[in-house]
Amino acid sequence: MFFADATSTQAGAMSGGMLIMWIVIMFGMMYFLMIRPQKKEQKKLQAMLNDMEVGDAVVTTSGFYGIVIDITDDDVIVEFGNNKNCRIPMRKTAISEVEKPELAQASEDKADKKAEKTKK
Repeated sequence: MFFADATSTQAGAMSGGMLIMWIVIMFGMMYFLMIRPQKKEQKKLQAMLNDMEVGDAVVTTSGFYGIVIDITDDDVIVEFGNNKNCRIPMRKTAISEVEKPELAQASEDKADKKAEKTKK
């Protein structure tokens, strides 16, 4: 009878240790599948916003395209459309994409060359 109690205690301790191990494994998987990629994306977005300069083309989180005309610490002033009078101050966090003017010109040239090849 004493022997049966001892083995059940050992089995209980063993299953408790296995339970803790599985919980640690699940948290490790959640970290590598959810938390780590999100932190990488946040660092990438922050680096993009820090590298933003006057004259860069931007896309806001609401989908508007514009050109940056002034930058402060937390805010930017973006000019929208061909009107040149539509200038809106907004937070830097409202910008989802930044395209440098040199890259925009290069991509336009590439698109023009591709269009010329398809016409021939």
